[in-house]
Amino acid sequence: MVANGIADGKEPHMATLGQGGPEIYPLVLGTNTFGWTSSENDTRTVLDDFVTAGGNLIDTADVYSAWAPGHSGGESEIMLGRWLATSGKRSKVLIATKVSQHPQYPGLAARNIEAAANESLLRLGTDVIDLYYAHFDDAKTPLEETAAAFDKLVKEGKIRAIGISNYSAERVEEWFRIARANNLTLPVALEPHYNLVTRKHYERNLLPVARREHLAVFPYFALAAGFLTGKYRSEDDLQGKQRAGMVKGYFSKEGLDVVAALDDVANAHHVAIATVALAWLRHQPQIAGPIASARIPEQLPALLDSTKLELGDDELARLDKVSATVPER
Repeated sequence: MVANGIADGKEPHMATLGQGGPEIYPLVLGTNTFGWTSSENDTRTVLDDFVTAGGNLIDTADVYSAWAPGHSGGESEIMLGRWLATSGKRSKVLIATKVSQHPQYPGLAARNIEAAANESLLRLGTDVIDLYYAHFDDAKTPLEETAAAFDKLVKEGKIRAIGISNYSAERVEEWFRIARANNLTLPVALEPHYNLVTRKHYERNLLPVARREHLAVFPYFALAAGFLTGKYRSEDDLQGKQRAGMVKGYFSKEGLDVVAALDDVANAHHVAIATVALAWLRHQPQIAGPIASARIPEQLPALLDSTKLELGDDELARLDKVSATVPER
């Protein structure tokens, strides 16, 4: 049976975190709105609904949401920690967080990584982080020091797995060379900027490394900060929106052509545009699950629907073709 264009009762395909790692639901819940534009009540409802639907990987960072007036970073982790403490669902979820961008803990020096991890553990109210990312590369710190510091956290039982985010392909390869040469824990996950209007850097440079090293790939900005939901059809639509600065960079004639193509496919399946954009990502090589945020509970169903939407070869080809024309950012 098909309901609203989604295969009724079909179980989503589960990816794994690394070779032989835990199974991951093919949608990751982003949390950068928690403690910022999401109320605590909405945050709790979104988390509960995500887990009820089968979701199990929740992605945060120690810097969320230091950019907001009056915030200092860690607000998302605190909100998530409160939910973990009261929901009784810690055993049902995997928590991913990141280090290098918190105002008090910038960079990836060994002492900083250890201190930031301890603070994240406190805010989250947990004794272990399931997936810990190096959020952005730190050219001032030798990669040998960073890789060894992450390995130390694994051996101490403070983190279970290592991820890399916002690194060049060359630096990812270097991390693996260092880790193998020194018998350090290997990364298992990669978090790149990748979506239908930001394709070229990942596909040309990072995908070959991810394939070779069997990395589970979790793209962030999977909906291009909301541009790929279809709610921004002109720059006038950005007026007064808190995400205006992030979304504006995606605007181009070619980008709007992608939204139009998504609209056609979404109408054919009777689903939301966001559902199709996420489903396209799910069909791409090495993608374990795109990361997407729901500011309010009403936004979550369209994201969840993407885990069961199967796109036809002709639909994938059309989206590939139109998105390939978008200028490289």
